[in-house]
Amino acid sequence: MADARKNNAKLWGGRFQKATDGLVDDFHSSIAFDQRLCRQDIAGSIAHATMLGEQGIIPRADAEKITAGLREILADIEAGRVTFDVGAEDIHMNVETLLTHRIGEAAGRLHTARSRNDQVALDARMYVKDIADEAVALLAALCGALLDLAEAHLDTVMPGYTHLQKAQPISLAHHLMAYFQMFTRDTERMLACHRAADVMPLGAGALAGTTYPIDRQRVADLLGFAAIASNSLDAVSDRDFMLDYLAAAAVCMMHLSRLCEELILWASDEFRFVEMDDAFATGSSIMPQKKNPDVAELIRGKTGRVYGDLLALLTVMKGLPLAYNKDMQEDKEALFDARDTLVKALTVFTSMLASLRFRKDVMARGAAGGFTNATDAADYLVKRGLPFRQAHEVIGRLVLHCLAQGKTLLDLSLTELQGFSPLFGPDVFEALAIHTCVAQRALPGGPAPQTVAQAIRAGRAWLANRIPS
Repeated sequence: MADARKNNAKLWGGRFQKATDGLVDDFHSSIAFDQRLCRQDIAGSIAHATMLGEQGIIPRADAEKITAGLREILADIEAGRVTFDVGAEDIHMNVETLLTHRIGEAAGRLHTARSRNDQVALDARMYVKDIADEAVALLAALCGALLDLAEAHLDTVMPGYTHLQKAQPISLAHHLMAYFQMFTRDTERMLACHRAADVMPLGAGALAGTTYPIDRQRVADLLGFAAIASNSLDAVSDRDFMLDYLAAAAVCMMHLSRLCEELILWASDEFRFVEMDDAFATGSSIMPQKKNPDVAELIRGKTGRVYGDLLALLTVMKGLPLAYNKDMQEDKEALFDARDTLVKALTVFTSMLASLRFRKDVMARGAAGGFTNATDAADYLVKRGLPFRQAHEVIGRLVLHCLAQGKTLLDLSLTELQGFSPLFGPDVFEALAIHTCVAQRALPGGPAPQTVAQAIRAGRAWLANRIPS
């Protein structure tokens, strides 16, 4: 009987005659991690109790007592005055247990017309809305930093690469604006995450709704949801909105990792394009000369962690029948970890980016080498009537000649150039100058300074109009 009394203390214990094993209590409990949902959980309960009172499902006096008690509990949690109980399993039952101790019998009315299944779905959706908005704000800061940096480097010429081989000259501004485009897409994905999560599941009950005359729309309005879930089974078993966030976070981390990889390369002695600020680098315990780009390397490494969080939840969900299954308790740690990793990465990366010092002279020398103006040389001949394939062959032979002579195209005399094609004229040297090669690519989306400046202006307008203030 003692065991039965112990289980009866649990909010679901009436049907059981034997206490849960202590190992099961520990294995079953999620309060160690889902306590971070306390604000969402209490806000949802306040809205639910308010509606129950308004609908006459519970006495208004009890509803008022419940909401006042919940607000006091939240204040105590935020002040660090609450110790959560593993035996109460999760944040929902911990809050209800605390409420029962504080206000007595009235607390037992809170769970009327509600299941933990739709309660946890509600909390999770509110949390994803919050963290999607958080990511949007952090991405806006990063996009702003990229725009500022690009604007400062409109005329900083550097080599563009394919296959990590020098290809054509571009500007650093153009290169940075490529990442700006990536992060705008990340922002759009996070805005879409908010929209996907902005559907209120409460009222679905365990899976089949409720017979009480609840007002779901009233609860949605109180909590700021745009819509209510249209199918009770889907409402409690859907975690697509979490997967949307994890996928968006994984893609965003991938973009951060790509730029980090480039900065790591550029900071090496082989490139020397960029100098890391001392505040965002570390040293070696044995080699006194070292300045290691550890921040960029850690972001690159932590990208795999977020990929793992996405794959973990995909794997949890892949074989689950409708509706709720306990497997779904595994959704939160992956979500929390991805959120924490993404927030830290975006925050530190934005600060690191603003501190970088780019070596314009080294970049310019890099752009001048590797025959990055070879395509422009071919285009020069095409504009004088030679078919492109023939022009391509002429310049290919010209590059081979330069390699044998240890020269660049601009090191050759006009006579040497005309030995490969009589179409070369005195204006070829200006046409093949690196800055000319960049400036002539003034088509929309191209690297010409005026085109990139226009892209920066468009980027600032996008930030001002698209990001919620």
